[in-house]
Amino acid sequence: MEKLTQPEEEAMQVLWLLGRGFTKDVREHLSDPKPPYTTLASTVKNLERKGYVSGEKLGNSYLYTPLINAEDYRKEFMNSFIGSYFRNSYKELVSFFAKEQKISAEELKEIIEMIEKGKAN
Repeated sequence: MEKLTQPEEEAMQVLWLLGRGFTKDVREHLSDPKPPYTTLASTVKNLERKGYVSGEKLGNSYLYTPLINAEDYRKEFMNSFIGSYFRNSYKELVSFFAKEQKISAEELKEIIEMIEKGKAN
């Protein structure tokens, strides 16, 4: 799975939210400042080239549908991120957030409970 640029990821977030849409639909859902229509159209065409969306020509426009679901992308992105920045160690990832005080002891307890429940099932 090829990595997405920030504008591509933002467009994908909208398409995942909508289920499918035209470039104008994607643009309407992006936060301000919105990119120029032609820039966004190029971004969505890149998503099609990369295999993230399919485009169906309807009149003078293309209706884009995601080919990859958000969960699969999230898993791939997180695995790559943790591999690159934390040497594939989830322990290092959690330690980083604990040291930066981005996660509380209570949240860590909840995570431990989730892990233990997962082992029991």
